[in-house]
Amino acid sequence: MDASRPRRRRHETRSSSGEHRLWPALAVVVAAVVYSALPESLLVGPRLAIPAVELVLLAALLVTNPRRLVRQTRWSRGISIALACLVIVANLVALAMLVRALTSGKPGGMPLLLAGMQVWLTNVIGFGLLFWEIDRGGPVARQTVARDRVPPADWRFSQDENQGAVLEVSATSSERTNWRPQFVDYLYVSLTNSSAFSPTDTMPLTARAKSLMGLEATAALLTSLLVVARAIGALGQ
Repeated sequence: MDASRPRRRRHETRSSSGEHRLWPALAVVVAAVVYSALPESLLVGPRLAIPAVELVLLAALLVTNPRRLVRQTRWSRGISIALACLVIVANLVALAMLVRALTSGKPGGMPLLLAGMQVWLTNVIGFGLLFWEIDRGGPVARQTVARDRVPPADWRFSQDENQGAVLEVSATSSERTNWRPQFVDYLYVSLTNSSAFSPTDTMPLTARAKSLMGLEATAALLTSLLVVARAIGALGQ
């Protein structure tokens, strides 16, 4: 390794500028749009009611942190978690309605297939947002608080344990670079959990993390096996 290359201190604080708001905000917008495009029979109340609530909550969060996540209050953290939970709960209700429609009638293959894909995508986004909100005290604490003051982790990422690997791998470890997970990392965890129905490279450490991943995997399994499989079968009829 080049001896002239400066090494970061182990416990230096991540950039005080905080994580950028763009990607989690865009994820909420996508979830709202996807939900509003579901068939009428899978919606709770008027078509735009839940998406409107989601966007109002997002707007309130943007007032606190319009560009980067640097400030956190009790109410802003509560709204952030409530927003993620709203996306998840509304989607789980839509999934239950979709399963009921599947077992009680003979819906067309293509509409059912599209609805199943919409529910699966929203499942990934909703749980990705919730994972991002609860792990290690939330996005503000993870990025702006010194490592020895960050709350205990709910998930263990590969960067948290590769400090003993070869140099080109350990160069990105949490210990050497003070790496902290961001939204894309939790979205990837949610995506792989919804695809493989189990943890892949990131392990849950707490009971709530295991419970949430189990719930997400179960919803994804229902969507894939019961809904998508039936829809593909109907397409061939």
